[in-house]
Amino acid sequence: MSGCVFCQIVAGEVPAFRVADEPDGMAFLDTRPVFKGHVLVVPRAHLVTLTDLPAIDLPGYFGLVQRLAAAVESGLGAGGTFVAMNNRVSQSVPHLHTHVVPRTRGDGLRGFFWPRTRYADDAEAASYAGRVAAALR
Repeated sequence: MSGCVFCQIVAGEVPAFRVADEPDGMAFLDTRPVFKGHVLVVPRAHLVTLTDLPAIDLPGYFGLVQRLAAAVESGLGAGGTFVAMNNRVSQSVPHLHTHVVPRTRGDGLRGFFWPRTRYADDAEAASYAGRVAAALR
């Protein structure tokens, strides 16, 4: 869809630190991560909310989300993950996306107040993307 930054990332028109690029979806680092290694998973087609995702596509899309949750944990040495999705309200980009956020005990995340951080530079972001991609099964 014209003007959708996630569609532009899927099409290769906007750069992103890609973690996975598969028929069921694409995953890349969030540019404003809650914690470093925070991944966004999007379907390749422009869909706005979870209810727009055809039922036939649920296993493939959520299978990718599930594999990424495992990859974030093992690839980054995280204690767990926070997996979340907004539908319209608080959805900063109107394209279905699932957040996979690495967690560690005592990381300071409280409820839905998400502090944001930045990568030091592109090399650090590429390193995080590479570690998660390498751990993807």
